[in-house]
Amino acid sequence: MNLVMLLEMVVDAFPDRVAVKSDNTSLTYAELQRAAWAAAVMIRDSNCGCVGMLDTSTIGVPIAIFGAAYAGVPYVPMNYRLTTPELNELLTRIVPALLVVGEQYESTLTIPAGVQPLQTAAFIAACRNGKAEAAIASGEPTDVAIQIFTSGTTGKPKAALLRHENLMSYILGTVEFGSAAEEDAVLVTVPPYHVAGISTVLSSTYACRRMVYMPNFEAREWLRLCREEHVSNAFLVPTMLARVVEAVENGAPAELPGLRAIAYGAGKMPLQVIEKALRLWPQVDFINAYGLTETSSTIALLGPDDHRTAVASSDPAVRRRLTSVGRPLPTVEMEIRDEDGKPLAANQSGLIFVRGGQVAGEYQGMGSQLDADGWFSTKDRGSLDEEGFLFLEGRDDDVIVRGGENISPGEIEDVLLSHPAVADVAVVAVADPQWGEAVAAAVVLKEGVAAVPVAELQDWVKARLRSSRVPVTIRFQKELPYNEIGKLLRRVVRQELNAGS
Repeated sequence: MNLVMLLEMVVDAFPDRVAVKSDNTSLTYAELQRAAWAAAVMIRDSNCGCVGMLDTSTIGVPIAIFGAAYAGVPYVPMNYRLTTPELNELLTRIVPALLVVGEQYESTLTIPAGVQPLQTAAFIAACRNGKAEAAIASGEPTDVAIQIFTSGTTGKPKAALLRHENLMSYILGTVEFGSAAEEDAVLVTVPPYHVAGISTVLSSTYACRRMVYMPNFEAREWLRLCREEHVSNAFLVPTMLARVVEAVENGAPAELPGLRAIAYGAGKMPLQVIEKALRLWPQVDFINAYGLTETSSTIALLGPDDHRTAVASSDPAVRRRLTSVGRPLPTVEMEIRDEDGKPLAANQSGLIFVRGGQVAGEYQGMGSQLDADGWFSTKDRGSLDEEGFLFLEGRDDDVIVRGGENISPGEIEDVLLSHPAVADVAVVAVADPQWGEAVAAAVVLKEGVAAVPVAELQDWVKARLRSSRVPVTIRFQKELPYNEIGKLLRRVVRQELNAGS
């Protein structure tokens, strides 16, 4: 199967159901298919090798995704928040391409030869009014459907390749066809260049759910759209949910009568934020989703019952699961391994490896990163408890090596976050002449807390962890640096703390 079949199935069953809405413009699934057919004609006539997308979320996103699939070329979303030099460099890597681009971004770029720019509004208009010939994708399940550039936080962005068979494995294993009611809607706030932006289009299409795009997130506007569009489902990154909770605490109406489920992921969820959200909306099913671009999105879920059980439990081991990302999907195998590749027992920390049909683990110019048995190293560290719940500890590169001892920043951050005065924290390594690396922390205090002695926080850690985990340096900051999808820019924190020390 390929991506085209998702849309074909929905159009056969629900042609007049609204597929997507952005501002005051909407398309039914039949109209989306006709627009994708017109896009495929345009793409084929351009002789391009891929379709680039450089803009915020509009109805042009699903048109381009399915149009590229019909034309048999990859869809390549690009991060519009990158600097102009970074975007110029990425454009040279997608030649020859048809580039759907927002007007505000095109004016700043140096478009290389071989890239044909078409402003988003013109693309949408051409697809809605153009020649819509019934098209059949020429591609095979093994062909590349999506190419996503990684964030490049530690180096030059890699181009992750997702094939039709990877994406279809994820959708067929997690979504029931036609499972959404006609009135159901998902509010889409995740940017289109993130893998969650791709999976939202595909999963919503297969479920026959209306997609409501919100190009620029703002907490009060999100609450308003949820009410006015009768939103039933939403996906938020942790920083977004924190802002929604804060808006309600500051007087914004909390009533969301139609909302049934909120999925969250793409970053670490502070315990106090999810606890507040569960109290504010007890009728809502909360789902923590953990995944990677290279795994076609989600590979583990902490489901609604897991959330409620953890909150209600007096057992520390069960309550702790609220800080986990749940258990692997039934279609995904997961192992925790040591540095030598040996599988580890429950509650032992190591590298997370996964295997399954949705796991691509492939980069342009680098080939497959799967081992001989099909396992992929996520480069994340974590542990599985006795019941199979996965606890993340951060990226492998983030591990602090103090005198030969590996120290996870996550365990120290969890302890510091349990201090009543701490709102946010990032733990990183700083250079140390004796131990090689030492522990340092950047701390954000809760609103209304003027100051906390450094020694008090150090003693707080020492009383709960070994002395080697105590930060030698603690710097107080107004806020921590996060990217637009809520991931902590630990590299920036590390640079700042090393410069200060």
